[in-house]
Amino acid sequence: MLALLGSLVSLAVGTSFAKSLFPALGAEGTTAYRILFATLMLMTVFRPWRRKWVWADALPLGLYGVTLGVMNLLFYSAIKTIPFGVAIAIEFTGPLAVAVWTSKKASDWLWVALAIAGLGLLLPLPGGNAATALDPMGMFFAFSAGICWALYIVFGQRVALRYGSMATPMGMLAAAIVVAPIGVFHAGTAMLDPQWLVAGLAVALLSSAIPYALEMFSLNHLPKNTFSILLSLEPAVGALAGWLVLAEHLTLSQGLAIALVMAASMGTAWSAGRAQPPSP
Repeated sequence: MLALLGSLVSLAVGTSFAKSLFPALGAEGTTAYRILFATLMLMTVFRPWRRKWVWADALPLGLYGVTLGVMNLLFYSAIKTIPFGVAIAIEFTGPLAVAVWTSKKASDWLWVALAIAGLGLLLPLPGGNAATALDPMGMFFAFSAGICWALYIVFGQRVALRYGSMATPMGMLAAAIVVAPIGVFHAGTAMLDPQWLVAGLAVALLSSAIPYALEMFSLNHLPKNTFSILLSLEPAVGALAGWLVLAEHLTLSQGLAIALVMAASMGTAWSAGRAQPPSP
């Protein structure tokens, strides 16, 4: 449990730190740093070149990796203009939709209703306070990242069954091939500045390498539904990190929206856990 919480904190701090690089590198350059350095780390650890690969492997790994890269790019684009915790809550609709879609229980629509109610609080209302309204493009990017997250789960399950641990470094390589040119195009020579290179390495460590290692440890020591319920704390941890690191302040309705989406995610994970047969 502590390992998973440590993963959430590391990811939140790393993403908050990444946002501080946006003025110099933009969301695109920062995403490229994260993906590139994470790819190098994973390649060093897993050494996928030891396995024999064929062209038939390119399509499933490519779909998985491209979805991963675009998801990160969209999410970083979202947090440029909307609070970190709110962006995570919106993005969580992706895995929530997958969980409900694959469920056969009518009661799970309760969690859908909670999520819709939470998201409804984030939408601009007629006559509302324009100063506290969320940027429409930021919300669009967050929703799009959620769609990519849903696809990432579907594609990820397929490649994990087929390639095991080798799926992650090869998928990350595909993500780097897509995201790196976009980052270089937007950030240019700033990506070669030594101070930003070191910062980019820190982002990759905190946002990818450390959370991935801790999550793998947690998955081996926690029941799947417990893991999913605890993972639902991510929007709250993100909101706290945004407040402490970036001085982002949420309105009451935004905080309530995050709580409702978290409740929907936890409820879906709890319901899925009850539906599974007991282990022998």
